[in-house]
Amino acid sequence: MNETPPAWVKPIESIPASLTPIARMQKKHYGAVLNPLRWWGRMPRLFWLVALFVGFLERRKSPLNPVLRSLLMTRISQVCHCAFCIDANSLRLAERCGALDKVQAVQHWRDSALFSEEERAALAYAEAVTATPPAVDGAIKAQLCRHFDANAITEMTALIAFQNLSARFNAALDIPAQGLCSLPGENRDA
Repeated sequence: MNETPPAWVKPIESIPASLTPIARMQKKHYGAVLNPLRWWGRMPRLFWLVALFVGFLERRKSPLNPVLRSLLMTRISQVCHCAFCIDANSLRLAERCGALDKVQAVQHWRDSALFSEEERAALAYAEAVTATPPAVDGAIKAQLCRHFDANAITEMTALIAFQNLSARFNAALDIPAQGLCSLPGENRDA
């Protein structure tokens, strides 16, 4: 069994008082404080700003449906190699789909019949925006415009930018997965 190497930037031991409502909510919902809070907790004001931004993107009146949002966040997590984000976003995608089939197929979405043309356009855009530098070509723009209006594209771009921030922060600091969404046949110790 492989052990997780010690973090090169140690997580905080004690959650700041201003973040205890979030910690309590996480413990109630997930059974534990989520790993990123132990790193983001060094900057409580910034954490709250990010949380407000996420809350806005996840609002009920978003022009993007919840499954699409989770699908994009899961794929970006994979592209950025963020173990925690893959774990957390896969769980949310599975909850929103009511099954694991899309979660298991998202990495190979181009070869799967499970994704609609709208989802394919959004996934291609998410990958193109996530590239460094972004590589959004005319074909991707045209396909996206066939399925989404300007407001939805703007919000989708904000969602993609947020998930890049989160995934790159967590991946750079080696924030580990939490075991929220173990997939069949997956070996997390490998």
